[in-house]
Amino acid sequence: MASVPQSIRQQVISEANQCCEYCQTQQRLIGMPLVIDHIIPRSMGGSSDRANLAASCYRCNEFKSAKTDAVDPLTGERVSLFNPRQNHWAEHFAWAQEGTLIAGLTATGRASVDALKLNNEYVVESRRIWVAENWHPPSF
Repeated sequence: MASVPQSIRQQVISEANQCCEYCQTQQRLIGMPLVIDHIIPRSMGGSSDRANLAASCYRCNEFKSAKTDAVDPLTGERVSLFNPRQNHWAEHFAWAQEGTLIAGLTATGRASVDALKLNNEYVVESRRIWVAENWHPPSF
């Protein structure tokens, strides 16, 4: 399968304000470039069209893998994961504990927090440092 052209990669990351569209981690803080996520994975017929691409940190991309849905831990229902092209981040998530945790506000938000491990111990510890330095959370 053809890879995503560099010009499209740059466009996706630029439009995301150099942040992971899932966890909102800024590229400058993670020490490596953001990657391109296929929202609907290519293995499930997803295209490399701009409408199916999102900027992602390696961690979110790895945990998302080929998932498009997950279980909402509150209701037990299977719901679609957060889609940066169709959903607005602030409608599904909020910063909690002074910006160190991401709280899911909706079934989609809660399922995405869980499935993508948006509050894994490593990123929460990093967020504590970033918050102390006033580098995080990013403003929209």
